[in-house]
Amino acid sequence: MRKGKEYEFLIEDIEFPATGVSYADGLKVYIKNSLPGQKVLARLSKKRREYAEAKVIKILEDVDFKREALCPIFKGCGGCSTQDVPYDIQLNLKEKQVLRLFEEANLSGFEYLGIEGSPKEEEYRNKMEFTFGDMEKGGELTLGMHAKGRSFGIITADYCKIVDEDYRNILATVLAYFREKKFSHYRIMSHEGYLRNLVIRKADNTGEILINIVTTSQVEFDFAEITEILKSLNYKGNLVGILHTINDSLSDVVQADKIELLYGRDYIIEEILGLKFKITPFSFFQTNSKGAEKLYSIVKEFLGDSKSKTVFDLYCGTGTIGQIVAPDAEKVIGIELIEEAVKSANENAKLNNLNNCKFIAGDVAKIIKSVKEKPDVIILDPPRPGVHPDALKYVVDFNAPDIIYVSCNPKTLITDLKYLTEQGYKIEKVKVKDMFPHTPHVETVVKLYK
Repeated sequence: MRKGKEYEFLIEDIEFPATGVSYADGLKVYIKNSLPGQKVLARLSKKRREYAEAKVIKILEDVDFKREALCPIFKGCGGCSTQDVPYDIQLNLKEKQVLRLFEEANLSGFEYLGIEGSPKEEEYRNKMEFTFGDMEKGGELTLGMHAKGRSFGIITADYCKIVDEDYRNILATVLAYFREKKFSHYRIMSHEGYLRNLVIRKADNTGEILINIVTTSQVEFDFAEITEILKSLNYKGNLVGILHTINDSLSDVVQADKIELLYGRDYIIEEILGLKFKITPFSFFQTNSKGAEKLYSIVKEFLGDSKSKTVFDLYCGTGTIGQIVAPDAEKVIGIELIEEAVKSANENAKLNNLNNCKFIAGDVAKIIKSVKEKPDVIILDPPRPGVHPDALKYVVDFNAPDIIYVSCNPKTLITDLKYLTEQGYKIEKVKVKDMFPHTPHVETVVKLYK
């Protein structure tokens, strides 16, 4: 096999994250966006001594369990990958991928509690970051998701099925307005253009909506007209705020150099398991509210009786998990890098009349060195790269009897679990929780004891 050439492959297996596996010329070939049982034509994109990678050109023989996708733009949109796969099969495939990682790492001897699906298969997201762009260079303005298989193309997502009708109406309104104004979108390579993103948050349980239009500072523009148009829309939820964020970053990230409040307030309130949480524009919050209730219920179940326990909530974000378990704990100490999130966490604790919570801003790997309290339980809920190695050493040094690890990336979870088990911890139980239907992503909750 030669790089750049096209070959036929039979997909024999699947590995995380949703990557098909085939074998040819004695090599293991990884092929994204493929499923076990498919026969595909794919172009070899990488070849190494131990493995190769290829990209699907065409599906020659498909699996018989496929269904019609929920969304009419599914084939061209890069947002979802498995809408045409029945949800029970999606769950089976995710479960298989996670368990294989445990098996390959020789992590065994625990109670496996299965996989639990999302309470909602459609319209489950409480936040979406849409991007302004075009499908063809110099073409009509689009607003939506990155197109499948294309580096810069943006496909308009006004039919998106993982968000509800309010998102779709806001997107269509904003796109039509700026098309009429003939503004250009921001171009990453030339660093020129005005329109960057439309970020919408809608609390699933309270219905509160926050709209954030993100641009560069390259144009002076009065947002009064579009603000009034958005205020006048017929919402199923409740519009509480409209923002204009200026982002002059050269990279393709949503960040704020300046935020202008155009209407209402700059946050929404969501309710999870009887507690209220203030969510600001850039604070992390689980994107599936109904799923988060189930996820945090698993954490509470794993925590068990903790009335006299001190709980550390590391990578705590807006303090959601820590506050959910606080009524059942003596004390909760949370640490989070993002200052805005910690500010929200402390405000949320006051909002919920929780006096036994303290949230600290800073790098977990550094702050953890100065914490004097000794934890009975450590809850880890890190970002995709996992727990920083320095922080993981301090986690072990605290010698907490129990650790609950909530992971959004089973690969880095396995790396961290191997280290923890080498340091004297044993895995007691594992449960997989799907929060992201139609995507490769999944959450895994693990209980360890010393």
